[in-house]
Amino acid sequence: MYARAAAATTTALLAIAASGCPTAPARAAEIARPLVIAHRGASAYAPENTLAAVDKAAGLGFDWVENDVQRTKDGTLVVIHDETLKRTTDVEELYPDRAPWRVRDFTAAEIARLDAGSWFGAAYAGEHVPTLEQYMRRVSHHGQKLVLEIKNPRLYPGIEHQTLKLLDRAGWLAPDHVRDRLVVQSFSAASVRAVHVLRPEVKTGFLGTPSAAELPAYSEFADQINASHRSITGDYVSTLHSFQGPHGAPLEIFTWTVNDAPGARRVAGFRVDGIITNFPDVVEAALDG
Repeated sequence: MYARAAAATTTALLAIAASGCPTAPARAAEIARPLVIAHRGASAYAPENTLAAVDKAAGLGFDWVENDVQRTKDGTLVVIHDETLKRTTDVEELYPDRAPWRVRDFTAAEIARLDAGSWFGAAYAGEHVPTLEQYMRRVSHHGQKLVLEIKNPRLYPGIEHQTLKLLDRAGWLAPDHVRDRLVVQSFSAASVRAVHVLRPEVKTGFLGTPSAAELPAYSEFADQINASHRSITGDYVSTLHSFQGPHGAPLEIFTWTVNDAPGARRVAGFRVDGIITNFPDVVEAALDG
């Protein structure tokens, strides 16, 4: 199937080019210049998943940011990557007797007390773990676009519905947002499928690298296959693009986490649609070069 799909894609592109159709070079140019997505905000320059990281991405001129969402003990959605609070906050100092310091074992008020910036640098002392509501307000303030990852959904039953409800309340499920400003992704295929079933208009992404034979099944509920840059090849990307997602457009790929110029040029050569990076300025300069 892999070889047949790749061959079909190549044949179709050659036919379009030969026909002189003006959309062929436009599509090629579009694919050749991937979007640059600031991973957890501009996380090389400010503490990840904080408002400071969103601000830094905006200051560097980047529209797209990526973040992670989990849920507190009392049901508040917060923006943090790890299952525990240990790596990116001072939770051990504030709550020494509550190991292993899992996000789901703390209330929103307890998490709000934590310093989520000092671990990164003294300049960010006092930075907080934002709630998703606070985060969305800041992203909206900057006019940015968002790739939102539902993290560890197995730990938080119903988090898909809760996240979509908050996004809707914040105006992010309006037609102009779901068309070109929002992607909801997860490593859990079940979670991505749940988002698609609940709100079919929302663009979704599966984090992983399914085999070519599995792509038709994923294309029923995922618009993107967002894979590690170490797991993809040009042939894989070409095959992926030959399938249509649930909204009738070719499957896309945002690859992660590419943090240097050679890596950026390598995956751009594969014609990926987006590059997720801690160093958006480095990747942008490599693409411009």
